[in-house]
Amino acid sequence: MEKRQASVLSPDNPVSPLGHAASTWDSTQSRVLDAADVLIQQRGIHGVTIAELARSSALSRPTIYRSWTDADDVVRAALLRRVVLVLEAFPDPATTRDALVDDVLRFSELFRADPVYSRLLDQEPEAFTRYMLQRVGSSQRLIHGWLTQAITAAQREGSVRAGDPQQIAVMLLLIAQSAVLSHGTVAELIDEESWERELRVALEGYLRP
Repeated sequence: MEKRQASVLSPDNPVSPLGHAASTWDSTQSRVLDAADVLIQQRGIHGVTIAELARSSALSRPTIYRSWTDADDVVRAALLRRVVLVLEAFPDPATTRDALVDDVLRFSELFRADPVYSRLLDQEPEAFTRYMLQRVGSSQRLIHGWLTQAITAAQREGSVRAGDPQQIAVMLLLIAQSAVLSHGTVAELIDEESWERELRVALEGYLRP
């Protein structure tokens, strides 16, 4: 399932990163992912088992196995869907550096406020690292594709420096991921307003021609 989704979300795909979103999961799969969301929020990653998913979604285990190989596969799909939901707040890619930086900052805010991701960041940072940072999965590819489109448009407009937009998007993704992951750790050292201001400076400096 992860490989199938990753191919759909490849940045080489010319389709808008969100163009596939509505058709990625059918109603039965959405029931399973809804159950996974609740289990992660209530019990954490380790609380997500096929048996619990079947009970919570009122579906049989064979039905779940028709879409996913194991509980870990379901968790990855659930986390991908949460990213899709966050990115739906940005229906059109930014076309200028200022708009791009604004969008990255807003994405970071919405991501940290998401009930599933906030649970992982606050209580299971090691699980967040395993699912989001140890390898490039569908969630990162989706975010990367979104950033690449915006960078390409802003380069044409002239407010983002020259360079391979996909490579610039990789580093922009790394900067944002690092800031989000470490936000709670440095909360005693920097207040929210200053954190956002300094992240804006870092993003602006990286993108400026």
